[in-house]
Amino acid sequence: MSTNYNVVLSPEVKAALAAGKPVIALESTIICHGMPYPDNVKTALACKRIAERHGAIAAVCAIIKGVMHAGLTDEQIEYLGKAGTEVKKVSRRDIPAVIARGEDGATTVAGTMFIANRAGIKIFATGGIGGVHRGAETTMDISADMNELGRTPVAVVCAGPKSILDIGRTLEYLETQGVPVIAFRTDRVPAFYTPDSGYRAPVRADSVEELAGMVEAMDALDMQSGMVIVNPIPEKYAPDGEKIEKATVRAVKEAEKLRLDGRDITPFLLKRISELTDGESLEANIALVYNNVRLAALIAAKAAENARQ
Repeated sequence: MSTNYNVVLSPEVKAALAAGKPVIALESTIICHGMPYPDNVKTALACKRIAERHGAIAAVCAIIKGVMHAGLTDEQIEYLGKAGTEVKKVSRRDIPAVIARGEDGATTVAGTMFIANRAGIKIFATGGIGGVHRGAETTMDISADMNELGRTPVAVVCAGPKSILDIGRTLEYLETQGVPVIAFRTDRVPAFYTPDSGYRAPVRADSVEELAGMVEAMDALDMQSGMVIVNPIPEKYAPDGEKIEKATVRAVKEAEKLRLDGRDITPFLLKRISELTDGESLEANIALVYNNVRLAALIAAKAAENARQ
């Protein structure tokens, strides 16, 4: 039996791309490893509706039975959501093995960027990016998202690096990779759950038009690297920063005692922080994802409009 190495597009994604209509990518790790069922499925389906409401088609990316997909049906999202953590968390390095074995895979930021780029999708909305972990100067624990952003021309709309990370070192690493970091309507880099990490943003953009122009420039210049657009969580949904930091420090210490690392550490930390904040962080996570999908759809719609003119 021959293996399909191409990205399978859903009919609506295929039609939109062929017509030059706006399409944004969404990851699937958030479905299988980011939230419990049924919140994960509800959130993914809501993201698709939000994207459509703001002018774009949402292509959820995943690997199902060894085949890469950009654009999942509601039934496929339900299938992944119910399977949850039984589905492998898949970054770039995992893709060959998962395809060869005919397995299911929930794609991380790096894995989703890889699939989106092969599908011809230039804009991707997620919650937060991975980066340099706290203590990485001794553990060398640095997310594959960092290198993927340095070599794959996809613009990632997020609420900043995850708060569990060393954000200062993450920004330094992105600079080394030549990745533009653009803050939307703020001078600060947000820290996922909170609007301000304490670090100044390298570049600020105050309109969707500006952001669309930057994405177009990245594409036209054939830079062969990505872009990070940081979109702070709306203040009304942001939990108390001090509470989040205390929960994060405690969760990191617990992860160290359990000797967790690599792909296991982020799901553990996010789940533990949710428990320690009585679910506040999960509610914030859902709100910021919706906010990022909205912005990504608006950027994609504007870029498509510009291309038609």
